Amino acid sequence: MPAPLKIDFVSDVSCPWCVIGLRGLEQALERIGGEVAADIHFQPFELNPQMAVEGEDIAEHIARKYGSSPDQLARNQEAIRARGAALGFTFNMEKRARIYNTFDAHRLLHWAEAEDRQHELKRALFATYFTEGRNPSDREVLIDAAKEAGLDPAKAREVLESDRYAKEVRDREQFYQRSGIHAVPSVIINDQYLIQGGQPVEVFEQALRKIAAESQSAAAT
Repeated sequence: MPAPLKIDFVSDVSCPWCVIGLRGLEQALERIGGEVAADIHFQPFELNPQMAVEGEDIAEHIARKYGSSPDQLARNQEAIRARGAALGFTFNMEKRARIYNTFDAHRLLHWAEAEDRQHELKRALFATYFTEGRNPSDREVLIDAAKEAGLDPAKAREVLESDRYAKEVRDREQFYQRSGIHAVPSVIINDQYLIQGGQPVEVFEQALRKIAAESQSAAAT
C-alpha cells in the first residue's frame, strides 16, 4: 500500500458543520477501505476566540454574528440535525442553548495527539457538546471527555490546570490563518489539496481516490 495520506482537519469543537465534515470524511475512508490509508491530525481553529467564560446564548450569538432571525436559526438547526442523523450522529439542538470558549479543549486535543488518542477525543468532545449539551469550556466536562476517549483523567487535569500547550495551539491557529483558512471545517490533504465545508461522503470519497492516485503516480515516477 502507498504511504498514507496526511490529512489535517482544521476545525472547532463548537462547529456543527465540522461534525458533519468529520463524519463524511470517516465514512468516505470506510468506503475506500484498504485502498487508501489516512494519517489524520486535528488542528485548532476558534470560531469565537474572545468568547467570555460564561458563554453566550446561542440565538443571541447567531443573531449578532450572522444577522439570522429565530426562524432562520430554526431552519438551519433542522438542516444540521437531519444531515447529522443521516451520518449516524445525534444533534440534540434543544440541549445546546449556549456557545462557549473552546481554547482549553484545543489544548487538550494537542496533548491527546501525543497520546495517540486525538481522534477519539475529538469524537468525544463533539458528542459532549452537540449530543449531551454540556459545556466544553468546563474543565470537569473536558476531563470526562478525556476519560471517555481512553485518556488518563489525572493527566488531563494536569494539562488543563496548567498553561501547557497554550503557545503551541496559538501558533497552529495563527499558521492556518496566515495560510488563508478563515472558515471550518477545512480539510488539507498532503499539504496541497483543500476541501472546505461539511461535504457529502461522495465528495470526500471522490477527492480521496483522486489524490491517492495522483500521489501514487508521482511516487512511481
